[in-house]
Amino acid sequence: MIQLILGEKGKGKTKVLLDKANEAAKSAKGSLVFVDKDSSHILELKNSIRLVDVSKYALSSSDEFYGFTAGIISADHDLEQLFIDALLLTAYIKDDDYIDLLRKIDRLSETYGITVTISMSVTKDQLPGDMADKVIVAL
Repeated sequence: MIQLILGEKGKGKTKVLLDKANEAAKSAKGSLVFVDKDSSHILELKNSIRLVDVSKYALSSSDEFYGFTAGIISADHDLEQLFIDALLLTAYIKDDDYIDLLRKIDRLSETYGITVTISMSVTKDQLPGDMADKVIVAL
């Protein structure tokens, strides 16, 4: 299942996502991974959460990001939750590619039984109807 944290740039989505990740770390029985566009938030995450900085990998499209995400999931059989910050930047989104990417990540998360929480700079009315119930925070 995916959970979405939405809002315009600068509204505090990353803070909400960091808080959710750190809260999840208190009771997690499996692995937690936080995917970000850089490593600037490393000191804000509990040390039990693995930070993955996508800038260290030669990604350049949302398709490559999807493969990268699938690789993270396939490499860690104990993965319980995945957190993705600033999806539009982190996944190199062009235009409305994020809708297809969200659907693919949702199917992947359902297949492997993990929760994927994503922050992104869009508003709830920019989402298609099938994604509206996935919004947990709209700033």
